[in-house]
Amino acid sequence: MEGNLPVIVAVDGSVDSERALRWGREAARLQAAPLHVVHVWPYATAERAAAGQAGGDPVLARLRDEWEAAEGEPDPVFRSIGGLPDSALPALGAEARMLVLGSRGRGGFASLLLGSNGLAVAGQAACPVVIVPRPDRGGGRRADGERLGLGTPQITLGVDAEEDEPGAIGFAFAEASRRGARLRVISGYTWPLLMPPAFEYLAAYEATQQEYEDALADQLTKVLDPYRRHHPEVEVEVELRGADAAGMLVDASLESDLVVVARHRRRLPLGRRLGSVAHAVLLHALCPIAVVPGQTTAATGEAEPGA
Repeated sequence: MEGNLPVIVAVDGSVDSERALRWGREAARLQAAPLHVVHVWPYATAERAAAGQAGGDPVLARLRDEWEAAEGEPDPVFRSIGGLPDSALPALGAEARMLVLGSRGRGGFASLLLGSNGLAVAGQAACPVVIVPRPDRGGGRRADGERLGLGTPQITLGVDAEEDEPGAIGFAFAEASRRGARLRVISGYTWPLLMPPAFEYLAAYEATQQEYEDALADQLTKVLDPYRRHHPEVEVEVELRGADAAGMLVDASLESDLVVVARHRRRLPLGRRLGSVAHAVLLHALCPIAVVPGQTTAATGEAEPGA
């Protein structure tokens, strides 16, 4: 059943993955969900992988020995899986409500802001993927890369006003409700409208920029209204500007505890792939980033408003 799906955290013994484990542990607590701690490594035997056992895995053995469960908190499931992370981790999305991992693993180049495994999982997994960056990324203000600790938490949601992105929107509202956070909704647009040369003779610029923005604002209101009614306890702030959406979200990440983006826009070809906004935010945001698949409510852990 969907309600029993775990939060899965990928670990590899690095400081980055331990930071992700702290974030995933809190997410599992907030959702009253099981927590699975998974290490993908090529030395896991077929027998151990089939049984989901951590025996003989030095990374999981250390974490299990150091684990101290809080009062009323169930012990996590430690799983050792054989294979390559960039293929095994995305497959885990089919059995998780959320996948959490650090921004880089043990084998990554120090200069990279996001490792190849993070890109692969965010682009392919069937569930929301949360990437927890390093606290020193871009001169961020966090002590540990997780919480600002500056009063009311803030979750920032990136939305395309011309598209319906129920996965990301539902996920962001649900997380804001669970965390007692305000929700900042950011939407950017391009002006003037870019038209192919063959259509320049059309009256593409008859509307003013303000008229175009007003029309987008109306559309954005219609998209968000069902979720606001479903979560009246969530304080919502909407910002719509003629600016680059990715840049706005990266700027907002400085004051946010989580940034939520849809994996891709519907106008892109079908298939699991990262859109340009999600890709840019993953590379540069200063707080944890959730990349959410588009249309399946099962992937968000949140029912459709009014369902």
